[in-house]
Amino acid sequence: MSEHKTDFPQFYITTAQPCPYLPGRRERKLFTHLSQGRPGALIDNLLKGGFRRSQNIAYTPYCDGCTACVPVRVIVDEFKAGRAFNRVMRANKDLRTKRISPVPTSEQYTLFRSYIDRRHGGGGMADMSVLDYAVMIEDSVVNTFLSEYRMREECPEQDEKGSAYGENPPLVAASLCDRLSDGVSMVYSYYDPEMARRSLGTYMILEHVELARKLGLPYVYLGYWIKGSSKMAYKMRFQPIEVLTPKGWERPEPGAI
Repeated sequence: MSEHKTDFPQFYITTAQPCPYLPGRRERKLFTHLSQGRPGALIDNLLKGGFRRSQNIAYTPYCDGCTACVPVRVIVDEFKAGRAFNRVMRANKDLRTKRISPVPTSEQYTLFRSYIDRRHGGGGMADMSVLDYAVMIEDSVVNTFLSEYRMREECPEQDEKGSAYGENPPLVAASLCDRLSDGVSMVYSYYDPEMARRSLGTYMILEHVELARKLGLPYVYLGYWIKGSSKMAYKMRFQPIEVLTPKGWERPEPGAI
């Protein structure tokens, strides 16, 4: 009689849906449920091997005739910020960062809602309620943390509306991240859409590259880059970068992507 391995993941495939990134195409996902009963090393290998986490589901694109979605990660030790990135760092030197446990707050949701409504109103997260947001933040079986960004209290500034922050500066950006055995995986980031000139999305990636460097972790995982999608083009700016191929993680040849 064969023994049933309850810790081995079972995989499922979603039905085809319109692709949110490439017009005229349809997407499917291969996914598995994550749980406390799964070995930590197995989950870690899934997330290092191209799967992304959404709550306690790990998924990867599984589209018919399309391989446009390519997992990418920044090589931390070799990354050097150029002139444009240094400008972003200087523009945000008045921010302070705090790492906290993945605990949802009403302040986070207010900022998240503002970001979604202004930047991704037609996306898959447009209808997320406060309960949906709470599940996204706290439902995790891996080592998950939040990075919160606020103005430095000792250096009060004015926002782009001309309002003084005072002693209790508001949350201006946040990033939900997983710590893997070899890096930091940035799961989802959002920021105040009124502060577009600060390039807060870019700043959060740069700041997590520096965090990984301090922790001695070699990679920052940025999820999927999609050729032909303007929404994903920014990821190629963080060179050197590796992409996941059928042969494993490799540096792309110049001009290949």
